[in-house]
Amino acid sequence: MGILEKISEIEKEIARTQKNKATEYHLGLLKAKLAKYRAQLLEPSKSASSKGEGFDVMKSGDARVALIGFPSVGKSTFLSLMTSTASEAASYEFTTLTCIPGVIEYKGANIQLLDLPGIIEGAAQGKGRGRQVIAVARTADVVIMMLDATKGEVQRSLLEKELESVGIRLNKHKPNIYFKPRKGGGVSFNSTVTLTQCSEKLVQLILHEYKIFNAEVLFREDCSPDEFIDVIVGNRVYMPCLYVYNKIDQISMEEVDRLARKPNSVVISCGMKLNLDYLLEMLWEYLALTCIYTKKRGQRPDFTDAIILRKGASVEHVCHRIHRSLASQFKYALVWGTSTKYSPQRVGLTHTMEHEDVIQIVKK
Repeated sequence: MGILEKISEIEKEIARTQKNKATEYHLGLLKAKLAKYRAQLLEPSKSASSKGEGFDVMKSGDARVALIGFPSVGKSTFLSLMTSTASEAASYEFTTLTCIPGVIEYKGANIQLLDLPGIIEGAAQGKGRGRQVIAVARTADVVIMMLDATKGEVQRSLLEKELESVGIRLNKHKPNIYFKPRKGGGVSFNSTVTLTQCSEKLVQLILHEYKIFNAEVLFREDCSPDEFIDVIVGNRVYMPCLYVYNKIDQISMEEVDRLARKPNSVVISCGMKLNLDYLLEMLWEYLALTCIYTKKRGQRPDFTDAIILRKGASVEHVCHRIHRSLASQFKYALVWGTSTKYSPQRVGLTHTMEHEDVIQIVKK
């Protein structure tokens, strides 16, 4: 019995099992087994088979965005519109066969946009080069899921399921669970909140399934068994995702309104170039980037060349970005902008910078 058959057997078993108090342990065990088999499926085969051609693209720019979607939903058209790169677009499926990178220049930042080949159902098992597509998507900062507005919700749920099964969690945060395997002493289980979905017995059963008999587990929030399994496996990627509904010129206004009101969703039309500017604004918000400008002593700030950093970056991060030896020679910095109480304010290395602040660094 191959891994794929085992996975489908367990999925059928989960589907036909009623969810209640009596079956929760059984379901927890099944979910643990399922996660284990899926992890085995993603590992490269040990046999010396011919090397497949991956399409990992070198990371460039300040952030990386992956375009994921079914064939013929307008990913290549979107790339050609947003960047100066031309990606071949045609009316047949699988026009794009490898990963095509482009660069969006927005608010002084260079955002790398990856046009990936279309995903089909069963991509997580490796169908239609799905595994390479998903491997590249794991390295992105934000995923843009391109959906055909005329196909409704079917595409979205299928794609979410594919990404979920390879350990990409969309628009979720990391479960607040402390987990540490130990040399001995059995399983010590504690929680700071009342647990409604997990119990000590279920946690021990799941740990035994992974052959872990000594560990420290502390739940700081009410998590489900699935989230606890994610913490044990530890290779999950939590990333923001923007659902982009293309081809809105082919549906009614009521339907456009309904799609636009969904959380994390944007409606666009690549054919008629509708709403693309709003999509860029949303993308900037999801990437959480900040522009910081530098200033030399006695001169005006240089607003042409910004330093692009993540939200929450400190003065130390700015120093490292300018030169790696700057932080060791740092005396103090003067900052103008919204992060200070008054301008200019004299700050140290730990001061948190905000969008469009101006900084002048004074060395020892």
